Amino acid sequence: MKERFSQDLYIAPGCADAGGRLGYHDVFRLFMDVASIHAEQLGVGFEKMAERELFWLTAKTQVNFYERPAMNDMVTLSTWPEAPERVRANRSYEMQKNGKTVITGKTEWAVINTRTNRLAPMSNVFAEDMAFDIPTACPQAFDRIPDDYNEDEAYYEYIVRSIDIDVGGHMNNAAYVRAAIGSLSNAEIERLSPKRMCVIYKSPCFEGDKLRLYKREDGDRLYIGMYSNEKTSVLISIEKGR
Repeated sequence: MKERFSQDLYIAPGCADAGGRLGYHDVFRLFMDVASIHAEQLGVGFEKMAERELFWLTAKTQVNFYERPAMNDMVTLSTWPEAPERVRANRSYEMQKNGKTVITGKTEWAVINTRTNRLAPMSNVFAEDMAFDIPTACPQAFDRIPDDYNEDEAYYEYIVRSIDIDVGGHMNNAAYVRAAIGSLSNAEIERLSPKRMCVIYKSPCFEGDKLRLYKREDGDRLYIGMYSNEKTSVLISIEKGR
């Protein structure tokens, strides 16, 4: 069983930002895509899980940016599952360019039983012969992110659109990051020059929902809170690179 999956890919123009580099939110999308491909190979992809009345849920994601590849660069993207806990499991990601690690990440996943709407134990998800012997790509813990914004910190509103919705019927995980990055100007993104992002997913949004965004700068972090229907939807921390 191939526990580490790798694929080569070009950084296409559609993945490049205004500076001609791989867009921050596009990294989240590429990681999600490669995880899906590998999950299919391991027999825990969308359709196989649906047959077992199970569905993957993303709880948290962390991405570390050491260098963002340029448009038309060739990179190698790798992913592997980490040893699961009782109802949670991490998946690691690594992007390399010319043999050098340029971006790493990890996602914390849970699995919900679609019939009972309760979390399923991870012991019943993966094959029994999975070794889980590859070290994590991101040993640092996920950030603790504020969830106590006031109205003075509100700065943006976003309506969830049809193109944000995925096969699960709710707003796609990477679409939240795209909306958050899109709420900032290019000048602000350049000033921040993010070197690390953490995203915590709290409650789903659906087509037509209004997301209200709040932000706060505190030392080397920019925090963004996304709220809908009086609930916390997503919390984001961006560690500044400058």
